[in-house]
Amino acid sequence: METGWIVQKTREHAGISKRELARRAHTSPAAVVAYESGTRDPTVGTLERLVAATGATLVVEIEPVRHLDPSVSAQRLAEVLELADRLPRRRASRRLAYPPFPHSASPRPG
Repeated sequence: METGWIVQKTREHAGISKRELARRAHTSPAAVVAYESGTRDPTVGTLERLVAATGATLVVEIEPVRHLDPSVSAQRLAEVLELADRLPRRRASRRLAYPPFPHSASPRPG
C-alpha cells in the first residue's frame, strides 16, 4: 500500500487540513504535500507520527513471502514467449536511425 494514500486518507477521515496535520505532526505543510503526492516517502517513524496526529494508529503486519511454483512460472514464461513470436516483425533498416554525432568546432585539449 502506498504511504501517500495512507497519509491522505487518514487525514481526510479525520477531517483536518494538510496544514493542521503538519502542525499536529510537527512537520511542514510542504512535507505533508510531498508525502501525499508520493514525491517523498516518509520513514516508518514519520508515517506513524502522521497517522497518530489524525487520531488513528498505524499497524504494520509482516507476512511470509509467497514462494512461486517453478512449473507455473515456466508455463507462464512459455506463454509469453509464444505470444511474442506471434507479434508482427519489422524489417531491419540498413541505416542507423540515430541522429549524427555533433562535431565540435574547437580542438581537443591535449
